[in-house]
Amino acid sequence: MSAPLLLLTDEITTPLGAFTLIADEAGRLHAAEWTDCADRVERSLRLLHPEGYSLERARNPGGNSAALRAYFAGDIAVLDKLAVAEFGTPFQRLMWRNLRKVKAGTTLSYGAFARRIGKPAAIRAVGAANGANPISVVVPCHRLVGADGALTKYGGGLHRKQWLLEHEGAA
Repeated sequence: MSAPLLLLTDEITTPLGAFTLIADEAGRLHAAEWTDCADRVERSLRLLHPEGYSLERARNPGGNSAALRAYFAGDIAVLDKLAVAEFGTPFQRLMWRNLRKVKAGTTLSYGAFARRIGKPAAIRAVGAANGANPISVVVPCHRLVGADGALTKYGGGLHRKQWLLEHEGAA
């Protein structure tokens, strides 16, 4: 029997509250979420790593804590440099990989995003995969909005989604 996957966890302070990040020993993010949404992180990790995992406190695992602090301080482009672990269903992987291609300062409707990834009828599936995203901010689920441009659904709360979009320069 092999040892469970070792994941390193750290917490940073942001203008929006405490933020937890979890990375593997290679520095790839497995989860990033607001600390007051810890239940979402635990649920995601159990689903994504059914073989088991263990968490160990670490300072700045893989440089991710410093990078996220830089993002919240105004270095928006730093998110593009962070490595994320690939897991989830094939559709989720497609969705999350392409979310990282949505430029900071822009938003897309769920429908426009579904068309962009070649799945124009998958608007609801896009919404479900967006809501299941375990790597908040870095995989920028906050950049998807309603068809009319309205802010819709964000696991960390709409006040955070609005702040993140304004921080990135979205109109």
